[in-house]
Amino acid sequence: MKKLIINADDFGYSHAVNYGILDCFQNGVLTSATMMVNMPGAGHAAALAKEHQNLGVGIHLVLTCGEPLLTTHKTIVDSNGSFRNLAFYQGSYTIDREEVKTEWQAQIERFLSFGLTPTHLDSHHHINTYKEIDEVFLELADRYGLPVRHNMKLPAAYVTTEKFELSLEKALADEDSLLEIFGDADTLEVMSHPGYLDKAIYTGSSYNYPRLDEVELLTSSKVVDWIKQSKTIELATFTHIA
Repeated sequence: MKKLIINADDFGYSHAVNYGILDCFQNGVLTSATMMVNMPGAGHAAALAKEHQNLGVGIHLVLTCGEPLLTTHKTIVDSNGSFRNLAFYQGSYTIDREEVKTEWQAQIERFLSFGLTPTHLDSHHHINTYKEIDEVFLELADRYGLPVRHNMKLPAAYVTTEKFELSLEKALADEDSLLEIFGDADTLEVMSHPGYLDKAIYTGSSYNYPRLDEVELLTSSKVVDWIKQSKTIELATFTHIA
C-alpha cells in the first residue's frame, strides 16, 4: 500500500486554527500537523495533541511570523523584536547563522517541554530551504534524529517521504489524480492549512478565508469515502516511514 501523509501546517497559530485542524483529523483525512511553538495557541495545541495521540505532531520551525522565544537576536528580528517578514529573505540578506540555530533549538526544546514526541520537522513559509538556513535545519534534524519534509534537496541519510505535494486540491481531486502524483513513489506528504477563523488568524495571516475551504475539503464525505476505501492508498504519519 502507498502511504499518504496529509499534514496541517500552523498548529498552534490560534485556537481557531487548532480546532479546524482537530476537526479535519477527527472527521476527515488529516493525519499529521506541525506546531508553531512561538505562537499564542501553542499551549492549546499541545493539550489537544495529548488528548489525540494518533495525530502525528511535528515541529513547524518559525523564522518569519510572530516573536522569537529568545530575546538576544540582532539579525533575524526587526526593530520591534519580532521576526522579520518573509520579504526580507526574498532578496539579498545577511543573518547570523548562530541566531537561527539557537532560536530553532529553543523552539524544539519548548515542544519537548510539552511532553510530546515530535514526528518530524518542517518550517513556516518553507524558510528551511533558504541559503544558510537550510544547513541549520539539517543540522538540527541530525541532532534530534527527526524525519524532515521533502521540500529541498536532501542527502540520502535523511528520513523523508519520497514525494511532497503543495496542492491539496489537486491531491484530493480523485484517486486517479492522487495516484498520478504518487507515480512510482510509495510515500507522499501533502501540505495543508486548514483552520477556522478568529481575530488572530484573520488579521495576522494573509491566508485566512481559504483555510475554511480546506476544512471543508478535508472533511468532505466524498473525499473521506474514497480515501478510506482505497485498495492502493493508506493514511499514515511520519512515524510510519521512519
